Amino acid sequence: MSFNSFGKIFNITTFGESHGEGIGCIIDGVPAGLKIDKDFIQSELDRRKPGKSKYETGRKEEDEVKILSGVFEGISTGTPIGLFIKNTNQKSKDYENIKDIFRPAHADFTYFHKYGLRDYRGGGRSSARETAARVASGAIAKILLKEIGIKVLSGIYAIADIKANEIDFSYAKTNIIYSLDKKIQEKQLKLIEQCKKEHDSVGGVALVKIKKSPIGLGEPIYYKLDGILAEAMMGINGVKGVEIGDGIKASEKKGTYNNDEIDKNGFLSNHSGGILGGISNGEDINIKVYFKPTPSIFKPQKTINKNNENAICELKGRHDPCIAIRGSIVAEAMAAIVMADMLLLNMGRRLDNIKKIYNG
Repeated sequence: MSFNSFGKIFNITTFGESHGEGIGCIIDGVPAGLKIDKDFIQSELDRRKPGKSKYETGRKEEDEVKILSGVFEGISTGTPIGLFIKNTNQKSKDYENIKDIFRPAHADFTYFHKYGLRDYRGGGRSSARETAARVASGAIAKILLKEIGIKVLSGIYAIADIKANEIDFSYAKTNIIYSLDKKIQEKQLKLIEQCKKEHDSVGGVALVKIKKSPIGLGEPIYYKLDGILAEAMMGINGVKGVEIGDGIKASEKKGTYNNDEIDKNGFLSNHSGGILGGISNGEDINIKVYFKPTPSIFKPQKTINKNNENAICELKGRHDPCIAIRGSIVAEAMAAIVMADMLLLNMGRRLDNIKKIYNG
């Protein structure tokens, strides 16, 4: 079995390592006849790419995407779309001193014990470098979703305990950390900078909003929309929690508050986050994604080596002081991939819709 793939119909398979030749993806299930905008794919990768500011890793990658297959004269052919992104700025020597030890809070320990070996250069396959392929796949999903008006947005809701009071996705597009609230952005920036100066890191929360979702997306019982969205988010490097709608707060409320009442004009509130019974209800889908602090910090830490002997981990290299910033773009991409898959899965659920497709 392969566990490097995601999705039922709109299916992505990613490949590559942090310090290998490059990374890429195969996207299967894209309908023929879709206009593929390469510039848009590149613009999405540019949002995620490293090295844009002092608030991110110093590794500078252009992340230039190359379309290998599945597109002819700018149009999808209905066959698998292959995308490739070359690695150009690896510094493998930065990892020589940790090749025999396990970095705390990384996947080094578990990968080594699962496979009996590991690529110590940046974590190999476990590196967040792989997420560029997900963003490229998400760009293709967004192109598909645009055909029916679904929009997927994201931004930074919180850095540590500095939380947004106002949500402005338009503003999030204009600032370097994608903050949703201009009134607290400066505080968030200062905290990230302080952590970086102290050779430490900080966690954060991304907010993803899916707008104009049609009613009916989601496949009960074991492929519910909220369940797969949560799975998609938890599969992103560094994510430790996901909330949909009111999330944890719902457990603190009474039903009289939490229930979304309905009248002839629609829902009167949206505590459910746009999903009922695992199926979209037409309201905005709201997802909070919780990222842990970057585990790569530049302070001596206790660990062990491959021989189970005590050791000290002292990292070199270039790392994000807050992975939530670029992680928010990955979360947005994964949400788009889920929605594209659910949209295609839903096409054959009603006989009248099938007749419309085949009888015009």
